Amino acid sequence: MTLHEKPYGKLTLDELYELLRVRSEVFVVEQNCVYQDMDGDDQDSIHLWLTVGDKVVALARVCPAGTHLDEVSIGRVVTTERGKGYGKQIMLHAIDAAIAHFGATRIDIEAQEYARGFYESVGFRQSSDTFMLDGIPHIRMTWTKA
Repeated sequence: MTLHEKPYGKLTLDELYELLRVRSEVFVVEQNCVYQDMDGDDQDSIHLWLTVGDKVVALARVCPAGTHLDEVSIGRVVTTERGKGYGKQIMLHAIDAAIAHFGATRIDIEAQEYARGFYESVGFRQSSDTFMLDGIPHIRMTWTKA
């Protein structure tokens, strides 16, 4: 397994294509959710992904404060092979990247409500009531540096 971490401007065209393809496959096709994935935040973000061989098995992006949310945030978290721990690994790497690149002491996410337990396992705590986002119940969750 290999971790890749790059700002938008360092992504190759093939890497960008593959990240967007995987995000679309999971969020749009698998979850049957029509929404605007390319939201203008990718250009300011750090992109992380795990590969096994040539296959992307997990990805996430880390957005600086004031882009996607007021605080530093992590989003577009995807695993293509569930139950193997790749999601937890990418989240832990994303937290480290948020600290290293943006000096994060607090990180916010907009989590699909069903995934609350997963995000709690990496240190996030619910910080809002349930709200609808793109037709799916979400909650705001916050990680705070100890």
